[in-house]
Amino acid sequence: MKPRRAALAALILVPRMALGAQAPKSQHAMVTQLVGTAQVTIVYNRPSARGRTLFGRGGVVPWSKVWCPGADTATTIALSTDMVVGGQPLAAGKYSIWAIPGPDEWTLIFSRAADVFHIPYPGEAQDALRLKVKPQAGGGPFMESLAFYFPAADRDRALLNLHWGETIVQVPLAVK
Repeated sequence: MKPRRAALAALILVPRMALGAQAPKSQHAMVTQLVGTAQVTIVYNRPSARGRTLFGRGGVVPWSKVWCPGADTATTIALSTDMVVGGQPLAAGKYSIWAIPGPDEWTLIFSRAADVFHIPYPGEAQDALRLKVKPQAGGGPFMESLAFYFPAADRDRALLNLHWGETIVQVPLAVK
């Protein structure tokens, strides 16, 4: 009799426990691109606009403040070999990505502190590389959820886009 009661209790409790589990608002994503034989992998969580102003005064991401483009855990980029990122060398390894957005210029930061929460910023002492980049003039089509993608790639180079709302920030990557 007791095994039957235990089985019945399991049948009643397990579905209730499953109903309590909710999917996160920011969905997990990963993109991998080969550039020649070099592998570039970005792992991140995708916050959604949900009708909010995204950048600038009164936005989710204020101008001139350090921001981790993602949610929950810091976005990471892993390079299988040394590369040139935005015209500057970056050694093979795993880095977290941070940004200081502005209306006319962004600073992208590649931090050696890779496996960290998305706040607080680990600090300049951990920076492996800082790049000044300009957001694309005129923006792009509206992207509801933050996305990293490669609109172009070949055996020597690729373009990496960070795209959220109508804002696109592009970084050239090249095999060293």
